[in-house]
Amino acid sequence: MAITLTESAATRVQSFMKNRGKGVGLRLSVKTSGCSGMAYSLEFADELIDDDLRFESFGVTLLVDQKSLAYLDGTELDYTREGLNEGFKFNNPNVKNTCGCGESFSV
Repeated sequence: MAITLTESAATRVQSFMKNRGKGVGLRLSVKTSGCSGMAYSLEFADELIDDDLRFESFGVTLLVDQKSLAYLDGTELDYTREGLNEGFKFNNPNVKNTCGCGESFSV
């Protein structure tokens, strides 16, 4: 079981954390949302929670709760630029369907 970042994503997260001036890592989770059922959630973590599962990738600590890991296991988080658009992209092997707008998914 693992969740990873690409080098590009890790560099971007490190840049954000440096600008924030604090933080222990990046928290990834899923929540019920959207027309397909689930949506990704990313937030900076300023403290560790006892139940956090921790993964390290290119010097960045990724924190995931046990419930979310069932949906995120094997996911690679990338940071991409396409024309004027840029952002994080989840490469999740568990996804079976996504909604038309790309905001939610189902497994």
